Amino acid sequence: MMKKRNGLALSLFLAAGTLLAGCGGADKNEGAGGEGGGEAKEDNFSVAMVTDIGGVDDKSFNQSAWEGLQAYGEENGLEKGTDGFDYLQSKSDADYATNLNTLARKNFDLIYGIGYLLQPAVDEIAQQQKDTHFAIVDSVVEQPNVASITFKEHQGSFLVGVVAGLTTKTNKIGFVGGVEGDLIKKFEVGFIEGVKAVNPDATVEVQYAGSFGDAAKGKQIASSMYGLGADIIYHAAGGTGNGVFSEAIDLKVEDPNRELWVIGVDKDQHEEGNGTTKDGEEFNITLTSMVKRVDVAVKDLAEKAKAGEFPGGQVIEYGIEEEAIGIAPSDEHLSDELKAKVEEYEQKIVNGEIEVPTK
Repeated sequence: MMKKRNGLALSLFLAAGTLLAGCGGADKNEGAGGEGGGEAKEDNFSVAMVTDIGGVDDKSFNQSAWEGLQAYGEENGLEKGTDGFDYLQSKSDADYATNLNTLARKNFDLIYGIGYLLQPAVDEIAQQQKDTHFAIVDSVVEQPNVASITFKEHQGSFLVGVVAGLTTKTNKIGFVGGVEGDLIKKFEVGFIEGVKAVNPDATVEVQYAGSFGDAAKGKQIASSMYGLGADIIYHAAGGTGNGVFSEAIDLKVEDPNRELWVIGVDKDQHEEGNGTTKDGEEFNITLTSMVKRVDVAVKDLAEKAKAGEFPGGQVIEYGIEEEAIGIAPSDEHLSDELKAKVEEYEQKIVNGEIEVPTK
């Protein structure tokens, strides 16, 4: 199963799954509230999203979601803007409800709140704008005009924990989280379980930055962890994680012989680990990434809603079995033996031999 992930299998899964059956999205003129059926919309089905404070170019979660909307737009001949696909970027928590309401007033057919931090705002605005379809990513909103998208991040985090546990030379590993809460705890716990499964002698230091958009804080935490001997850091911190990459690259430039790594999150962050020594030699410090196909889920839900199959009031969960969670395809730093070990644990999770905890 250690192959390049793509959206095909996930799309087929969703198309065939009974989870989406029997629930449709109504045309705006008919009202979107409730789980009742609706007909496919023949004209442009417009979609938009509201980012959290990490921004649309966070090279992680928000960016992956935006890529999903762009792919949807491209396949349906839409352009960026009110009649196609668009986004609003949040600079603070106070922007969430305002941005969602702005998009609803612009009559977008489906509006995504990207990230669990938007849960209260989506809940609030969905009740006010009952004729609009909403979706929340990484949380649950119990409203008939809201679809909730969740992932089994603990499974993928377990797998990169296996990679870290078998790669570390110092037996000191770091985890940098964004905002502490139930969601990021799934990343932390799954990662530690994966490390311990293959290397019980290793220790994992955990720190939270308190933000998904503070690269400077991420760099500061990484500096401390690497300074105390950690040789691998896994971040689940959105834009804050950019600072982890920055610190690792800076340290590698200063000492090209030093072996240190970053494990990316949400999308393949291989390119974020590219650097060049003072002598002009190129290097890469991204060991691997825990891939969470937010882009595929966002695109697929848009297609379903356009076809009149909006799963209002339902929770859709994606994991390894649906090929929505796993290891990044960039594996140049992983030996065949290590990849085989990851595949072994991946299969154990799918078979139910290992149940990865979430807290």
